[in-house]
Amino acid sequence: MAPIAPGTEPLTLPARGLEFDALAAGPPGAPLVLFLHGFPEFATSWRGQLAAVAAAGYRAVAVDQRGYSPGARPADPADYAVAELAADVIAFADALGADRFHLVAHDWGGVVAWPVAALHAERVASLVVLSTPHPRALAAATAASAEQRDRLGYIRAFRREGAAEAALLADGGAALARLYGGRVPDDLVADNVRRLSAPGALTAALNWYRALHGDAADAPAIGVPTRYLWGDGDVAFTAAAAEATGDWVTAPYTYTPLAGASHWLPEERPDRVTGPLLEHLAAHA
Repeated sequence: MAPIAPGTEPLTLPARGLEFDALAAGPPGAPLVLFLHGFPEFATSWRGQLAAVAAAGYRAVAVDQRGYSPGARPADPADYAVAELAADVIAFADALGADRFHLVAHDWGGVVAWPVAALHAERVASLVVLSTPHPRALAAATAASAEQRDRLGYIRAFRREGAAEAALLADGGAALARLYGGRVPDDLVADNVRRLSAPGALTAALNWYRALHGDAADAPAIGVPTRYLWGDGDVAFTAAAAEATGDWVTAPYTYTPLAGASHWLPEERPDRVTGPLLEHLAAHA
């Protein structure tokens, strides 16, 4: 595993008959901040935030989600539908003994976090999403913009069973490593490629794309305090989708565009994420 911050400990979370690997920092009895990673990442993508959030008085837990944890890798692509991934999140909080929790998510984690916050406002104290617009905002931008449609064109390639794995893992995972665009530290890239090269691991991660259907865009408006961060160098999501996200939040909302930042916000500049994150948590404790 890539190096993690001092004071961060590994955990195993039993949830829904599966076992999930996780990283945790901070006292177990403190308010929970739950972190969801994206593709192709693991809980280690949050190593720049976990210790800082713990030092601020929280229990910070980042989970290797369904398909990324060896003990939570069902074979059927249908088991990776957004509804299943969202149910996992509530089960994580249950396993950690948290009736309410703050939710922080990036990339695919954001696809999951938006409906969790919308449908479980009684559990989610606040929401922070990095990069991924609200599903309704993204759907509208995709319908209206050829640029946004083009930016999401990679999804078609990822849905090709077998062909996607072969292409990404060829030459020691060279194409998989290139996905990070040189924005993620080398040790994290190497560790991610190593872990996703294990038998079945990349297929499980790609099953998130293969189980994706149009109903994932049906997430209701968000009724919990929300902060959304987007880098203006994001290769997947346009400014139009990012700027429209606030239309789908009815609670206090803060939009934080980051000039010169790319899609890989948790890893490339942890300081630019950690400050706004701590500010948000303090405001909505």
